[in-house]
Amino acid sequence: MTAYKRVLLKLSGESLMGEQEYGIDQQRLADYAEQIKEIADLGVQVGIVIGGGNIFRGLSGAANGFDRVKGDQMGMLATVINSLALNSALTSVGVKSRVLTAIRMEPVGEFYSKDKAIETLEKGEVAVFSAGTGNPYFTTDTGSSLRGIEIEADAMLKGTRVDGIYTADPEKDPKAVKFDKISFDEIYHRGLKVMDLTATTMCKENNLPIVVFNMDKKGNLKKVITGENIGTLVHL
Repeated sequence: MTAYKRVLLKLSGESLMGEQEYGIDQQRLADYAEQIKEIADLGVQVGIVIGGGNIFRGLSGAANGFDRVKGDQMGMLATVINSLALNSALTSVGVKSRVLTAIRMEPVGEFYSKDKAIETLEKGEVAVFSAGTGNPYFTTDTGSSLRGIEIEADAMLKGTRVDGIYTADPEKDPKAVKFDKISFDEIYHRGLKVMDLTATTMCKENNLPIVVFNMDKKGNLKKVITGENIGTLVHL
C-alpha cells in the first residue's frame, strides 16, 4: 500500500551536480531515475519539477549584472536541459516519461496544459514539468506548487540533500533540532526557509502538504511513498 496515489516531486538542480562543481553527475541522475522507477512500479502517478541551479540561476545572474527577466529566462532553459536529461535517464531504466514545457519549444518538449499533464499521469507515464511557470520573478519552488495544485497531487515531495526541516541550518548549527511535523503557520513564524514565501503560501491556501526529505539517500523516495516516518511533513 502507498500513502499517496499522485505526487509532485520537486528536485533541486544543485543536487544533480553530485560531487561536481557544475553540470550533471551521471551517477546521481541514474540514482534518481532508479528511485523514481521504484515508485512508478508501485502504481504511483508522478509529476516532477526540477530546478536549474546546477547550470544557471536567474537570481545570481541578476546579482552579476544580468537583466532579471533575461536571467530568469536563462534559468528556465536550464530547467529544460535538466528535464531532458532526467527524461533520458528514465527511458534508460524502462520508465515512460514526457517533458512538458511552460514555454512553447516544440519539438524539445510538449507545451504544458493541465489536461495533457493529467492524461500523461493517468496513462502511467511520468510527467516532467519544465521551464518553471513560464514567467520571470517566480522560482521553481513556485512552479512546483502551481503544478502540484493543478494536477491535484496528494502531496509535494521536496527532495533535498538534508533529511528534513530543522530549527536552524543543520550544516551550520550542530544543535539544530529536526521537526517530524510542522505547520505552515509555524514555518512563517519561525522564518524557516523551506521554500520561498509565494510557493509556501500557495501550498497552504490549496491544502497541498509538503514532505521534505533527503533524496540523495537511495531508497528514501520509496520510504516516503510507503508511509515511513522519514523527513518532515508540512501541514495545515
